[in-house]
Parts: sequence; structure tokens; C-alpha cells
Amino acid sequence: MRSSRDRQVFQGKGQGKFPHHGRSRVHQGPGSALSWHHPARPWLRCQAGPLVPTWPTWQPPRSYSTPGLCQSVAMLPSAGHLLSLLLVIGTGGVVPSPRVAPQGCYVAEEAGERTFRCSQAGLSTVPTGIPNDTRKLYLDANRLASVPAGAFQHLPVLEELDLSHNVLAHLSGAAFQGLAGTLRHLDLSANQLASVPLEAFVGLQIQVNLSANPWRCDCALQELLRRVRLAPGTGTGIVCGPGARPDLVGQEFLALAGEEELCGTGRGGARRSTDVALLVTMGGWLVLVVAYLAHYVWQNREETRRPLKRAPVLPVRSEDSSTLSTVV
Repeated sequence: MRSSRDRQVFQGKGQGKFPHHGRSRVHQGPGSALSWHHPARPWLRCQAGPLVPTWPTWQPPRSYSTPGLCQSVAMLPSAGHLLSLLLVIGTGGVVPSPRVAPQGCYVAEEAGERTFRCSQAGLSTVPTGIPNDTRKLYLDANRLASVPAGAFQHLPVLEELDLSHNVLAHLSGAAFQGLAGTLRHLDLSANQLASVPLEAFVGLQIQVNLSANPWRCDCALQELLRRVRLAPGTGTGIVCGPGARPDLVGQEFLALAGEEELCGTGRGGARRSTDVALLVTMGGWLVLVVAYLAHYVWQNREETRRPLKRAPVLPVRSEDSSTLSTVV
């Protein structure tokens, strides 16, 4: 007959009872830091003190006092942590994170083309997380005040970019870097642009909408219009703003550009200098011709005013006179 000690596995102050069978359990009572029991090892129990055998008394195993073992088991990382560690090692220390569209933005397929729309999303900066296969990007009706350098260089197939109805007052010279050869349509209408850097459009073959901006109507704008194509019907909306010359404010720029050269340097200035040089040269030749004609006329008048020289009168001899009388 088994004794009460054989039937009772273990009972301590503040601790529960653990049978020899069933699931492994972990019990933490008020009187111990950790109590652990596994059915595959019925003789092993971990707690704050030394290992206590739980085998029946008629087959007692050897007891071991290894408090560090339980602490090591408790400190082992979970399977999820191990998987994360393996991912970090396999990716060279960078854990890939899924791209999440900013609030108010969404991806759509329009006419078979990937479109990313962030219209009226309350954005104050160009958002991140835009898919790199985006062909149409709509950032209109937000609060964008500037476009930094390389803002869209991670979009190698972008064809259409809408930045209208923002508060853009500044464009970086490299704002559209990486879009040469792909970008076809650019909408900058209804912003606060007074001038734009020419280098921002170098290499771009685009159709652009520049209407409804307070343009300064300077040489930069005139040169820009020589490099880009305006969207149909938008030319009349390019009007000189308060920053322009007082006599230009409120006037359509295209009409002024056809009548007045606003560039003192550069390509327009060189053409203007050439025209002036040609006029000066022609004027010089004209002055020389007029001077020569005047001199010629004056010389002729002097010649005509000189008195004619009379021929000398020869004396007549008397013999010749008598002979003439006889003959008569």
C-alpha cells in the first residue's frame, strides 16, 4: 500500500498540487518564483529552490540541485522572436515593412493604369509609400507648399502628375529629377507660384498647365514657355501677378511675350544684341553712303561755279587785210 507521501506529489505553502499525468503546467504561487512540471520528465520540477523528485518512492531518481537550469529555460526566447531574428539575419539586418498608403490616399486601376490618388487628403508634404509602378499620381487639393529635390525619383514610370490647387510657392531645381523620358502631363495650376527654376524642367518633354498663379512675368517664365508645351486652353490663364512690373500686372503673359523681350541675358538677350548690332552696322553704312553723295554733289557745284577761260585773240596783219579786200 502506498503511503500518503507516495500519493501526494508535492504540496507547499502557497503552491498547488501537480499530478503525474496530463499537460505540462506552469504554476506561480505567492510563495515561489516559478514552478514547472513536464510529463515527459516526471522527476523534474522547477521552482525557486532545488529540484525535488516527484517519482514514486519505490523508484526514486537522483536529485539534482541546479537552480541555473530553470532560469535558463525561463529565459529562452519564444518561437516568434526566433523567427524575427532569422528574418533580420536573412535580409542583411533590414526587416521589410509593408507599404501603407497615407490616410486619405488609395490605389486604383484607371484605364488599365496604376493610379495613386491623394486628393483632398490634407497633406502638407509629398507622401511616402507611393507604389513605384504608379503611372498617374494625384496630389491635388492639399496643402503642399513646396516640392523638394528628388520627390518623385522613385517613380520610374510616372506619366501624369497633378499638383494643382495647393499652396505651392517654391519648386526645387531637382523637383522632377528622374522623370525625364516618362512624365508627359504636369498640372501646376491654382497655386502660389511667382517664378520657377528653369533647371527643374531640363530634359522634360511635357505638357504643362501653369494657369491661375501670380506670375512675376519675368525672363524665367518666358524661357520656360519656350521649352514646354502648354495644355490646350490654359494659355489665357497665365496672368501677371502683383510681383510683376506695375504696367504688366493683370495682363496675359502670352500677349506680352509676343511683343516684348523680357530677357536681358541668355538666348533672348543674345538675339536682341544681334539685332541691335545689325541696326548699328546698317546705320553706319547708310551714313557713309550719304556722306559720299554729299561730298560728290559739293565737288560738282564747285566745278560749275568756276569762270570759263576765254581763248586768246590773235592780231591781224595789214597785208592779210588788203588781200582779203581784193578778193571781196
